[in-house]
This record gives sequence, structure tokens and C-alpha cells, in this order.
Amino acid sequence: MTKSRSLALIGTVVAGTLLVGYTAQADPAADSAPRSRTPHVESVSPALAKYDKERVQELWNDDSLSRRDRGLITIAVLIASGQTQELGRYTDRALDDGLSAAEISEAVAQLAFYSGWQSAKAAVPVIAEVFHRHGVDADQLPERDPEPLPQDQEAEQAREKRVQEQYGSVSQGVVDDTDDVLFDDLWLRPDLKPRDRSLVTVVALIATGQSGQITVHLNKAMDAGLTDDEVDAMLNHAAYFTGWPKVFTAMPVIRDVLESR
Repeated sequence: MTKSRSLALIGTVVAGTLLVGYTAQADPAADSAPRSRTPHVESVSPALAKYDKERVQELWNDDSLSRRDRGLITIAVLIASGQTQELGRYTDRALDDGLSAAEISEAVAQLAFYSGWQSAKAAVPVIAEVFHRHGVDADQLPERDPEPLPQDQEAEQAREKRVQEQYGSVSQGVVDDTDDVLFDDLWLRPDLKPRDRSLVTVVALIATGQSGQITVHLNKAMDAGLTDDEVDAMLNHAAYFTGWPKVFTAMPVIRDVLESR
């Protein structure tokens, strides 16, 4: 696959579509943390209202993880899970909490590859409306053809050789695109730091129940600066947005990674 084709694939998801129009309600909440926009929670489930007000609000104010990171994690869960109803609210708050439009744009592209093309494209009109309200224009989005980050050539050659030997006889097309599109292109885009790109990927794997892929990406995240304490806080936060079973399914793999480092 050519480099131009690789960039075109990513650009289709990010810069070319993020400014599509979409109509969404303005955020009515003035609380310190995002809350559900679903009306009448108290009249349907007093227990849910209690947990939303007391525990989820408290979670957002827990400084074991920055509010910026909590926004990034929440956006990743919602996109990976196809839950766009409240994506606009959390994207809006994430921008207020310091996540840039370029970082959100790159997260959308990353999630297209790690949770499915349509899940990422479904998020585009919702995020486009938030960007419009915040005055985000094309100049604030990543370039289609940015200067790539440096790559560890020795490590990459070893990875390519290993994947070719294991899976080349199964699907050479997947192997080629893994090399050309993902690791020689997507992962080298500079507008989302390697630590955050890996964090988004790990969260997507948890949210979609793909625990078998977590080891490599969690190690990448930690090699890029994610700490043990932040992993702890990430899991605690994700549990509320993707559900306890998915987090507990991932925890044996994550425990093994932490213990091996």
C-alpha cells in the first residue's frame, strides 16, 4: 500500500468530515463534572440518580487522573461502544478541560482502526457540532500529511517479521496494512502523543471486550509515560462508562502487565 493511500484513509475519517453539520442541544448543566442529559432520571431510577450525583460526580473530581484524561477516556468509550447520545456533552466538556480539537480529531481516527470504521464515522456529526460551537476551524485540525514522529526502526522491523511469520499465510492484506497504514503511518501522527494514542487504544479494547490485544498496547502506553496509578484510575473511570464486566474481563491481562514491569 502506498503512503498516499494510507494518508487518504486517515484523512477521510478526520479532517475531511469532522466539520459536517449536526443539530444537538446546548449543554444545560453548570456542574463541575458532566452529568447525564437523560431527563427524569430521578422519576425512573432514584438509585441511578443517587449514584450519578454522588459517585460519578466525585469520580470526575478525583485528581488521581486529570480531567483532561478523563474526558479522553470517556470519549474513547462512547465512540468504541457506539454510544453517541451523550458524546456531544462529553466532547464539549473535554475541550473546556484542556483536550484540544486536534487531539480529539486524532482520537477519532485511532478509534476507527481499533473499534471499527463505522463507530468512528458515527461520532463525526456529533463532534462536528461541538467543534462548530467552540469555533473550531480547519486550521485547528491535524494536517492530512504531517511530519511523522521518529520510529524505532529495529523494533519495528522485529515486529513486522514476527507478524509476517505468524499471519502472512492467513491474510497478507491485513499484515501489509498493519505495517503500512497503522504502524508506519497512524501511530506516527504527531497531534496525539504516543501515551494518549495508546491510552485511547487500551480503552477501546476494554470497551469492546478485546482483552487479548491489551498487553502490547498497555505496555506501549506505559513505555510512553502512563503510570501504574493512572492505570488504576483509568480502570475505575472506565468501569462507570463501559460497565463492570468489561473492566473485570480486562483486569487479569492488565494485572499481568503491571506485574511483569
